[in-house]
Amino acid sequence: MLGRSGSLTRSGSFRAENLGADAITAIGNLCFALFVLGVLIFTVIAATYEPEDPLFRPTTKITNFLTSASNATFTTDTSVLRTGEDFLNSTTSAVAALPVIEIQDVTALPSVVTNPDETCDSNGPIDCTDPEVFHLMMRAAIEKFRDIHFYRFGKPIRGGDERSCDMAWRFRPKEGKTASLYKDYRRFTIGRSDGCNYTVVDIGEYHSGGNARKKKRNRNKEKPGFEPKNTTPMAVGSVAIPVVGEAVNDSLPVVQSESSFRDGKYLIYMGGGDRCKSMNHYLWSFLCALGEAQYLNRTLVMDLSICLSSMYTSTNQDEEGKDFRFYFDFEHLKTSASVLDQKQFWVDWGKWQKRDKLGLHLVEDFRVTPMKLRDVKDSLIMRKFGTVEPDNYWYRVCEGETESVIQRPWNLIWKSRRLMEIVSTIASRLNWDFDSVHVVRGEKARNPRLWPNLAADTSPDSLLSTLRDKVDEGRNLYIATNEADVAFFDPLKDKYSVHFLRDYGDLWDESSEWYSETKALNNGNPVEFDGYMRVEVDTEVFLRGKKQLETFNDLTSDCKDGVGTCGGGGGGGASS
Repeated sequence: MLGRSGSLTRSGSFRAENLGADAITAIGNLCFALFVLGVLIFTVIAATYEPEDPLFRPTTKITNFLTSASNATFTTDTSVLRTGEDFLNSTTSAVAALPVIEIQDVTALPSVVTNPDETCDSNGPIDCTDPEVFHLMMRAAIEKFRDIHFYRFGKPIRGGDERSCDMAWRFRPKEGKTASLYKDYRRFTIGRSDGCNYTVVDIGEYHSGGNARKKKRNRNKEKPGFEPKNTTPMAVGSVAIPVVGEAVNDSLPVVQSESSFRDGKYLIYMGGGDRCKSMNHYLWSFLCALGEAQYLNRTLVMDLSICLSSMYTSTNQDEEGKDFRFYFDFEHLKTSASVLDQKQFWVDWGKWQKRDKLGLHLVEDFRVTPMKLRDVKDSLIMRKFGTVEPDNYWYRVCEGETESVIQRPWNLIWKSRRLMEIVSTIASRLNWDFDSVHVVRGEKARNPRLWPNLAADTSPDSLLSTLRDKVDEGRNLYIATNEADVAFFDPLKDKYSVHFLRDYGDLWDESSEWYSETKALNNGNPVEFDGYMRVEVDTEVFLRGKKQLETFNDLTSDCKDGVGTCGGGGGGGASS
């Protein structure tokens, strides 16, 4: 045993002087084995990993867009999407630079003006072009409408009879949070005493002075009314500001001649799976196409026919044949970007393509980036999308490396000024002096598992309790709601002057200007004031309240998207 033990002790591997080196070698071998194992595991993961489709895990920009809404209480899918004018606000430099006309800026004279002509005929017609009458009318408007800022007055024009004058002006509500300007035109009844003193006897209702509503003319030829001396046209520089109330000219642009058509460069998107999706989806894809057209310095050939998703229709079915101009401001788009109507384009293409040897470059893979198309010389680039979703969504063109190159031109898309005119009329009937509350009920109130407190927190008694400390008694209160039976809110009428969207149905019924103009756009066929339009108008009126109370911010501790979905673990915060 001793000899055997001695032989082991004397073996080279276990000699005392070699133990340190042996330990270092063993540790090195172990570390190398772990390294090899790590590389093997990483290789297997890399070979088998499939990244999530960007449709379902979109970029930050897509996520922010698709999950945002005009206010925190309208649900994502059915809410009104944000458009270019929503990214402007009352503090935007272009708006802040607009000089306000104050009473001291009007160079007239007391509210009663004395005519120096002692031989005047007190029973004769009123001369609406008389500067004294003009100054009197401006002063009367500023003194009467104290909740708005005036930015420009148009020259008065004769009204409906010899004793009335119509005058227009541009304005904004003093506490307005949006950047939009508004145009009003009203009929003034002018009185004159035996001493030929002028007085304003009456000022008509909103838009009562129709003779002062002029069609757009060349701004350089238009004779100005009254505006501060340091005002430039619109005083906005390169930033466009919507003016709600102007006559809308959204006729389709046309190519003036064959030579103009021949010299043009065009981009068109064909097919795809974007039709009948939500309005958010539609606009996200459309702006991708418009952004690419601008990047390539080409005219976008667009289809003005929209399929309205079933989520917005009364039939709960998708509805084809809606017009882009029902929902968006096409006049602003066509004057700010180069676009053509698809139907007219194909007519012109059919006439001149062969004769002028116009080339077509077909692209059938969304992964062909706009950068690869910069040098294409053909007159028309056609992107053709297939039938397999989600690879046939237009917005796939703007993903990946293209995202940092193509900038979606949000500033080119504004909401329909016809719909915004309805919003303006409702706010004007309330004298721009009202508070608003949005009350979500419907399916959410009937689902206590996800919204355990919503039904109770939006009951009339709870609303009265919440509003007591937030809205003064007797105020005009506009309620935007999805509650089908508005009689539910009758108890609030004891404390407030309550108003709902349905109270203003005359603004889109058969006798309304909206009805006649949209009917003309629709080839003489009546247009339904559909669910999307209703939500848009309801939302925009809500946003013009002086005080605004939102369901999941102010009325309930429930989370907007159900139990456990509040950001940061809070109960009542709005998710957006």
